[in-house]
Amino acid sequence: MKVSKIVKHFFERGSDWMLSQTDGIIAGDPEKDVDRCLVTWMPSFKALRYMVEHNFELLICHEALFWTGEHIIDETDPDIAVKAAYIRDNNLTVVRIHDGWDSWPEIGIPWAWAKFLGIDSAPVAMVKGGVCQQRYDIEPIAVGELVKSMAKRCAAVGEPMLQFAGDKSQVVSKIGINTGGIGDIDRFIQMGCDCSVTIDEFARTTGGGGCNKILKAKDINHPVICVDHGTAEEPGMVTLTQYINDSIEGLAAEHLPHGSTFRLIG
Repeated sequence: MKVSKIVKHFFERGSDWMLSQTDGIIAGDPEKDVDRCLVTWMPSFKALRYMVEHNFELLICHEALFWTGEHIIDETDPDIAVKAAYIRDNNLTVVRIHDGWDSWPEIGIPWAWAKFLGIDSAPVAMVKGGVCQQRYDIEPIAVGELVKSMAKRCAAVGEPMLQFAGDKSQVVSKIGINTGGIGDIDRFIQMGCDCSVTIDEFARTTGGGGCNKILKAKDINHPVICVDHGTAEEPGMVTLTQYINDSIEGLAAEHLPHGSTFRLIG
């Protein structure tokens, strides 16, 4: 199957969600014929080397090819040049499915994350114009117990302890959950959430609402649970792999786990 046909499959079925600026072929030959692919969250050098070692020619990933957040090959950057040369020299092709899989109903990134955390119900609210910030209503629970339950699940992908701000004894039932860079705590509060589960790298930056939002949350008794970006999106890579195997005839997908970017040492 040609790589271009695989990409066409996603755009035809997810035309309302796919975004040509981010989704599509980001490196390699669109006309390459393949019958298997590797699926992973980040197109890291580790993943590229795994491709070569295990004879994969196609990688389907979620994030950008380079750490700049871009796919443009800037040969003046020696680190980018080395990675780009490795892709060319080994005749690799890389496809990114990002916006499309963020919004793919029921099995896309945010839904897969919620189910991974043990929440089987449908979201009762979403941020207008997007789906990566959702509210789920659950049975009332002390937030400290909720954190422990989530940490136990996240241990499977490399994050056995979660960061938490708030009163562990506080009872919560309206949980705000986000994936990626969309996770403004103020929006969760406006949605009626009494607890936020958000991505640590964005919760701490001005782009994600700024540190003051965490401090504000503590001042108004709104508990916050922070997880790694890779942890939150790993379940969606599992569902993407399964979707390819179930829905694209002639293409076999293998999942390469990424999980949490960090490991705790102490």
